[in-house]
Amino acid sequence: MADLVVVDKSARTMTLYQQNTVLASYQIALGDTPVGHKLQEGDQRTPQGRYLLDYKKLDSAYYRAIHISYPNQADRLRAQALGVSPGGQIMIHGQNPNSSLPPKEQQQYNWTNGCIAVTNAEMDEIWPLISPGTPIEIWP
Repeated sequence: MADLVVVDKSARTMTLYQQNTVLASYQIALGDTPVGHKLQEGDQRTPQGRYLLDYKKLDSAYYRAIHISYPNQADRLRAQALGVSPGGQIMIHGQNPNSSLPPKEQQQYNWTNGCIAVTNAEMDEIWPLISPGTPIEIWP
């Protein structure tokens, strides 16, 4: 089981760790606007910071999904100060079922609404390695 997940947005990678040892690493797709921290709903950004993977969803529109605990209190306060909604429902999930591209080619593009996407086969590998409560760090 992983005890930490690290997403490096600039490298477009997600790495699962157990006691500082790499279990697996994956190429990821992000939102259409991957640079910067998510500030508001609809900005196409993936949040940055430390969160928890707090539940799993088998019936996702994108195969399977693992929810990220965004927004946290700081995210809510920032959005409130800006007079906007922080958004939510940020997930690690599988492929877009409506894409005509093969899975590996789909991963070459940032296509999500701020989520972190892997292929369905990779999601099958990740699924048993993550339990609710696993921390995730999302780096710029």
